[in-house]
Amino acid sequence: MPPYLSVSRRTRRTPFTDRVTAAGVTAYTVYNHMLLPTVFQSVTEDYRHLKSAVQVWDVACERQVEIRGPQAAELAQMLTPRDLSEMKLDQCYYTPMVDETGGMLNDPVTVKLAEDRFWVSIADSDLLFWIKGLAVGYRLAVDVIEPDVSPLAIQGPQADELAARVFGDAVRSIRFFRYKRLAFNGTEFVVARSGYSKQGGFEIYVEDSRQGEPLWDALFEAGRDLDVRAGCPNLIERIESGMLSYGNDMTRANTPHEAGLGRFCDTRSAIGCVGRDALLRVAREGPLKQIRYLEIDGEAVPPCTEPWTVMAHGDVIGTVTSAAWSPDFSTNVAIGMVGRDFWEEGTLVELVTPDGSRAARVREKSWL
Repeated sequence: MPPYLSVSRRTRRTPFTDRVTAAGVTAYTVYNHMLLPTVFQSVTEDYRHLKSAVQVWDVACERQVEIRGPQAAELAQMLTPRDLSEMKLDQCYYTPMVDETGGMLNDPVTVKLAEDRFWVSIADSDLLFWIKGLAVGYRLAVDVIEPDVSPLAIQGPQADELAARVFGDAVRSIRFFRYKRLAFNGTEFVVARSGYSKQGGFEIYVEDSRQGEPLWDALFEAGRDLDVRAGCPNLIERIESGMLSYGNDMTRANTPHEAGLGRFCDTRSAIGCVGRDALLRVAREGPLKQIRYLEIDGEAVPPCTEPWTVMAHGDVIGTVTSAAWSPDFSTNVAIGMVGRDFWEEGTLVELVTPDGSRAARVREKSWL
């Protein structure tokens, strides 16, 4: 039998856990000390459904760090090399966050709620403590808390239709990485056009845990004829889409430039970012390695639970950190970190996998 996940109060449930269980979840992982579903029917079946219909995802594990107070904007800018000075009140920014060395601490979405209030919707790391530490250490006039906010995602080609049936047609006009406050059950929620897939959809920031199950039920009732199902971030689709996983594809040992996120770094104008000086050097000299995508020959690869070595001409030149068989592209798709001399499109490399060596080709762009 596979290892069993022991769930306790330290492994927090979400407002949607009972509904996820009833929907037939078959696997969980732990993310920000919370349960995150990873499989319902199978990874492949979930993938096919995501790309053809619509799913509702419990992503409450994307915990919010709320920054509010007179110096909230100053603290938010300290966290990221992305320039936040022109950010509008209805915008969400993808914001690589770094420490004083320029190492990645997280890659959250930052939501600007007011001039003096932000939510940082975090990936899997204890970023709350870093932000509180900066606030206390610099004696900033801010409060840093984890509010009672639990994101619920709607993803898939029918996401607009489903969301409109619950929140009204105003949802259709939300632009990418923008949000509107829309009413459900007498309460206004932040509804953003965003999500951890490229199939289109929304993330609903559910304030007040008691609203979670009524919203879940309303979405499933409204989407019966759309074949709505419970779903979750899908390994195959996220690799095809080039969606990076913090802690897997990049860690604190990597800069945003190594993670291929240099386009989100306005290092010269992001004055106040604690890692700015270190990143200015990186931007000037360029990274020695960088995220690339790889097509791997042969039949379906085994799970990539530990990094696989990437070789060229007998030398180690990188690692693969995420891999899966893609039914739609009839090849193994992968994400890895490759050295500068070998990252050009079409470069032939060799992978050392648990079931032997595999030939692979480097890609500069993802499949979707």
